[in-house]
Amino acid sequence: MTAPAALRALFAAVLLAAAPALPAQEVQPTVIVSEQLDMSSTDTHTTFLFSRQVVVTGTNLRLTCDRLEVVTSRKGDPTATIGKLGRFKSLIAQGNVRIVQSDREAACGRAEVLPDDDKIILTESPVVRDLANGATATGPRMVLYRGERRAVIEGAESDPSRIVLPAIKDLGFDKDPKSAPAPAEAPKQP
Repeated sequence: MTAPAALRALFAAVLLAAAPALPAQEVQPTVIVSEQLDMSSTDTHTTFLFSRQVVVTGTNLRLTCDRLEVVTSRKGDPTATIGKLGRFKSLIAQGNVRIVQSDREAACGRAEVLPDDDKIILTESPVVRDLANGATATGPRMVLYRGERRAVIEGAESDPSRIVLPAIKDLGFDKDPKSAPAPAEAPKQP
């Protein structure tokens, strides 16, 4: 597998793994398009920096941002111009980040994927929407845990976390307080 193909496959696997399981879909190659790509390597790491009009598409995935930095470990001959890609270390999407998967979408200023920690961190005004039911979550920092169906929204007094859910159906309580039963009297003390 070529270095870009390995990178695309690894990138898609990490993003898809962070989401809840979805019905099987036809597997599509992951493609990253940008106006500029700068790749550099050391003896131990390879860094890909995609900039300007970055668009990532793949199986049940579309990500757009202004800048995308991908870091992988490097294996094999350290003197090779393009070494073999090893483990995916991190992915940082910045500037107008939008991630769409099936009926979910996230928008923020920065998204950080940390596969060693099995989490994705969304910051800079993150908003996550469930397009199927209209639910929306916001807060200053969101941490999404891979494989746990768990998210932590870290709010603050000046910027609290907020969830907007679909309306709760009428539970049938009488709306006229005059017809409601009177509250029970407290027992008298002897």
